[in-house]
Amino acid sequence: MIYRYALSYLEKWKENPLRKPLILRGARQVGKTTLVENFANGFDCFLKLNLDEEEDRRLFTQYNDIHKLIEAIFFYLRKSPMQGTVLLFIDEIQNSSEAVAMLRYFYEKRPDIYVIAAGSLLENVIDRKISFPVGRVEYMTLHPCSFLEYLNGIGEDFDRQALEDLKADAIHDRLMYEFRKYCIVGGMPEAVNRYAQTKDLLSLDTVYDALIASYSDDIEKYSPNDTQTRIMRHILDTGWQKGGETITFECFGGSAYRSREVGEAFRTIQKAMLLELVYPTLGNRLPLEAQLSRRPKLIWLDTGLMNYKAEVREEVFSVSDISDAYRGHVAEQVVAQELLAHTTRLSEKRYYWVGNKRNSTAEVDFVWKRQPYVLPIEVKSGTNAHLRSLHLFMSDAPHDLAIRVWSNRMSVDEVKEPNTGKIFRLLNIPFYYVGVLDKIVNTLI
Repeated sequence: MIYRYALSYLEKWKENPLRKPLILRGARQVGKTTLVENFANGFDCFLKLNLDEEEDRRLFTQYNDIHKLIEAIFFYLRKSPMQGTVLLFIDEIQNSSEAVAMLRYFYEKRPDIYVIAAGSLLENVIDRKISFPVGRVEYMTLHPCSFLEYLNGIGEDFDRQALEDLKADAIHDRLMYEFRKYCIVGGMPEAVNRYAQTKDLLSLDTVYDALIASYSDDIEKYSPNDTQTRIMRHILDTGWQKGGETITFECFGGSAYRSREVGEAFRTIQKAMLLELVYPTLGNRLPLEAQLSRRPKLIWLDTGLMNYKAEVREEVFSVSDISDAYRGHVAEQVVAQELLAHTTRLSEKRYYWVGNKRNSTAEVDFVWKRQPYVLPIEVKSGTNAHLRSLHLFMSDAPHDLAIRVWSNRMSVDEVKEPNTGKIFRLLNIPFYYVGVLDKIVNTLI
């Protein structure tokens, strides 16, 4: 069983006397149900409904009184009402507007019941036919497994602990080898568990094929028309090859589809949390503003799925430097994934930075919001003098810390920006440390 760090968030939610019913978001098969089932071990009673099942849905159409509904749920699940803590898990809640509406009454009239709800393509359903009880629920997001969780899943807890303690320098080569495998396996729990059992990368092909087929089937259920269905199929067939790249919507993937149609299809798939369109920002201070008129960077939910569909797994495994694989796109994809892996906030977004002068080609791979600053992150090897875009970002930044992700050991360099003469610190971290970046930065700020 993979230990998910999101459990700590659920524990805080449980202890909060002002908690509300929790909507758990995330793409299909990222481990939402397993997470809740593990969390349920800390309760005296666990009630689980799956609204894909007609009999489970019928409970919410038959009973519109919250007290009678709870009594019926206990009876239906053959559980006796009891003293102690009760967790109710409503899975696939998007299939019942009545269940969604009932969430407000759990908050207002039965706060003694802990309620978690989850569902696939929830955003699309919300937009169309279901009104969520605003102010009566809270949200949490679950992403694919991080590198730390992957290490736990394959039984490498010694290495995981060394990472958490920031003492991984002595096992650098071993961790870089494991991180290359993580790029290939990815963070989907089924893939991690299969690899832990077989240690055979090729055995994961059937897992990836089944996941992608299920995503395609899910999305098509909520497609507004046949044209959008065809475009979304096209994106799910060809778009994986564009992971980590800046893209244009017009004629995407060699198609004849127009920009407006492709953009709409991408946004639908983004609501299913299968990808993120990462837009640039011009600023180096908070708050960040996305430049939606500029080209976005395409980041998929999982590096394992991307590298499988893009057919670059052998290249990733054979290179000595991950930054060299697939023209650097694999490195950007996996760093983006790690930056978001331990975040549970639904509103959390990623950005990259571009220069704000006309015809400027300056671009920093990512910027990271670390209160009260915005820190630039470059994903590449090479000499400090070649990081020209990073120098430009730092020339008037209100702090003195920049970050480079590479395949070498961790170090801190003192760098002089050539135009302004500003001195700043360049934190160089190996790929495996991105998941604990906040802890590393705490030691420097």
